[in-house]
Amino acid sequence: MKRIKVISSLLIMGAFVNNASAQATATSSASATIVTPISISKTIDMVFGNLAVTSTSGTVVLSVAGGRTATGGVTLPATASGSPTAAAFTVNGEGAYTYTITLPSADVILTKSGGGATMIVNTFTSSVSTAVGGGQLTAGTQNFTVGATIHVTNGQAAGAYTTLTPFGVTVNYN
Repeated sequence: MKRIKVISSLLIMGAFVNNASAQATATSSASATIVTPISISKTIDMVFGNLAVTSTSGTVVLSVAGGRTATGGVTLPATASGSPTAAAFTVNGEGAYTYTITLPSADVILTKSGGGATMIVNTFTSSVSTAVGGGQLTAGTQNFTVGATIHVTNGQAAGAYTTLTPFGVTVNYN
């Protein structure tokens, strides 16, 4: 009888051992798709055109369409060399992908040729929304423009002003 109990115990333990060491395997494939990298190129520089200032400070808003609006003591002479233009960019990438535009958030400084005087440009705007999904490539390309506001101080020194370091506009796929 002891032998039957031992054999029964061994059979029962064997059943648990078999269940404890049972294995199952599943498999999975892996894949990846490489898309055309997104790129941006400048096609036209931003030009505010000729500005005249009185003894009162003011601003000039350059729209994304290239139009100008002056405030304060700034006037916009009718005779203008260097016609006002918004900055223009071309984005290239994958098919109909969407992307986000990041405009400068810090002030951009324009310095008078020969040094000394400066002006600040800020409040950048884009003809394409800067919200997530704002830009959408059509057949892998899209053009957009960027405007901004320039701040002119009272009695601003006459002369040509330009950025010593160009401002950056960044694009990223969503």
